[in-house]
Amino acid sequence: MTGAALDHDRPLNALRSLQRFLDEAFRVPGTNFRFGWDPIIGLVPWVGDLLTALFSCAIIVQAHRMRLPRVVVLRMFLNVVIDVVIGIVPVVGDAADVFWKSNTMNFEMLERHAAEARPASRGDWLFVIGVLGAVLAMAVLPLIVLYWLVHLIVGRAS
Repeated sequence: MTGAALDHDRPLNALRSLQRFLDEAFRVPGTNFRFGWDPIIGLVPWVGDLLTALFSCAIIVQAHRMRLPRVVVLRMFLNVVIDVVIGIVPVVGDAADVFWKSNTMNFEMLERHAAEARPASRGDWLFVIGVLGAVLAMAVLPLIVLYWLVHLIVGRAS
């Protein structure tokens, strides 16, 4: 291997180890189901979820350094945000953390796009647009409900 290839592989190998540590460190006996330290560390309220999110950002930073398409990096970021939001919910969020493996998803995207310069896929765009649409809907829906309630109250007062 050339020096350039080794320099390229070294961070990916370190990130692969981090991804396995967080998402696949343990196997449920008799099954192929794996989980990692992410849901276990996440049991510590707030601090655990923030700590694992910081670890998860290492994959995103490497994706940025490798100049992956911006929408892919954004999708990776949104995977981590979803992981944090899910993890914040006591008990249920920690259980969901076992199944929502943002590090595994992000590392697979990193490898897929790092292997060859590939443009963002239609799925990447749909995911990002879908999450942004959901966030927008969550922001607008309370305003619509508030408008409807005020309209209902003012209409009765008249």
